[in-house]
Amino acid sequence: MFVQLLSRSSPIDWRHNADVVIGKPVAIVGLILLAVVIRWVLGKLVDRLVRHAEDGVLPDRFTTSHNTRRVQRAKTMGDLLKSIIGGLLVAIFGTMILSELGLNIAPIIASAGIVGIALGFGAQSLVKDFLSGIFMIFEDQYGVGDVVDVGVASGTIEAVSLRVTRLRDQSGTVWYVPNGEILRVGNMSQNWARAVVDVSIGYGEDLARVQRVLKSVAHDIWEDEDYRDIVIEEPEVTGVETMTPDAITVRVLIKTAPMRQWAVARELRQRIKARFDHEGIAMPFTQKVLFPAPPYAGATPPTTTPAAHDGASEASGE
Repeated sequence: MFVQLLSRSSPIDWRHNADVVIGKPVAIVGLILLAVVIRWVLGKLVDRLVRHAEDGVLPDRFTTSHNTRRVQRAKTMGDLLKSIIGGLLVAIFGTMILSELGLNIAPIIASAGIVGIALGFGAQSLVKDFLSGIFMIFEDQYGVGDVVDVGVASGTIEAVSLRVTRLRDQSGTVWYVPNGEILRVGNMSQNWARAVVDVSIGYGEDLARVQRVLKSVAHDIWEDEDYRDIVIEEPEVTGVETMTPDAITVRVLIKTAPMRQWAVARELRQRIKARFDHEGIAMPFTQKVLFPAPPYAGATPPTTTPAAHDGASEASGE
């Protein structure tokens, strides 16, 4: 009878043992291989996005040394995206592997739901800051060293994290701005910049001659070897910008390397001043005409009473 019982239970034990020894390891190895393949495919897609982000929009005149920071930011975005993908895959396939090992994953899923609800209600601003930081870094809105205007503050970016952005304004004040509070970003140093120089001249000057002189001065900067890697396009004199009772304003536009527009504008103004002095072109200046002040201006004139007036009349013999 013992032999009969053993013969009846043996097939069931062998199937169970085969499932434990062969089936579960094969399933776990299959899940790991599937995770590796998905990670590899998504990694290739991220690498393609990074290579696309590394391509600049500047002309060939712009040297490759200025593209270093953009390449670094693109690689940073790629690394961040790969880390997020890796974390998600580990969480998903790790839970599936635990299920294959026979562990109850219901508490894990329930705990994840509870944590999600707690974060949703108790840390809304923190989650908002993190999500905003991820998109800012992924979209390459700004990076360390950029001069930006984020609405609540403006200055040079010193550090960027997933939660907060640190920048320093012109007066030296350091601002810590939560990423979730940034509603708009004005980046003045991304890809390229433009120097805008407005030149005021008097109404007595020949506009055509003034524009020829401005074009000549701007072209000299374009041909200057010291500015060859800074000025990236031929400067443009757009013509008359405004007309006021005091002067006529002519605008000059120069496309420059990032964060070099202010230096180029200062150099252009200095050259324009020297050239105008050489050409005899006068810039308008305000003239003041002084009129003599009337008697008792700004003060109360002396008052006389009727009695005092009558006394003065009698004294005079009137």
